[in-house]
Amino acid sequence: MSEQNQERPATDPPAPESPPELWQEPAQRTTPEPRTATPELPAEELEDRWRRALADLDNLRKRHARDRPRELAEERAKVAAAWLPVIDNLELALSHADADPGSIVKGVEAVRDQAVEVLRGLGYPRHDETGVPFDPLRHDVVSVVDATDPDTEPNTVVQVLRPGYGEPGRQLRPAAVTVSRKPE
Repeated sequence: MSEQNQERPATDPPAPESPPELWQEPAQRTTPEPRTATPELPAEELEDRWRRALADLDNLRKRHARDRPRELAEERAKVAAAWLPVIDNLELALSHADADPGSIVKGVEAVRDQAVEVLRGLGYPRHDETGVPFDPLRHDVVSVVDATDPDTEPNTVVQVLRPGYGEPGRQLRPAAVTVSRKPE
């Protein structure tokens, strides 16, 4: 039985946290007035409101279906435009193929860095760190090797074979890594 329904002895002081009507004798308690700020609406008006709400929902659904392909096309165009400078720089590097091989390599590295920056700007940062603990949400283990350095903890990334892009839950791909284990 709850404390509200039990009668309290006359010697108990009223509890400060309960509303005053709860420590009155049951016969003295008054029931609160019902809160009806708005009168009931006629059934026809309720049905009219319901039909209008359904029509609004249907219009919203149709508008979304009509606008979604356009929004997707705009997003694809933004992503493609972000890659145009990378393609331009690759073509520039290829046009200088007869130049000094060292400068070609530096140019290709700069283009790669530019492509990595484009991916980071799109929300997919590059992950190619070694010496970090293995994280199954960010790494795919390609091989496991015995730890050659005694300071290397087991389950540590010792080599990145293919970098990963993105964050856990939003990845383009995980990093392909070699992980250390305790020597046998």
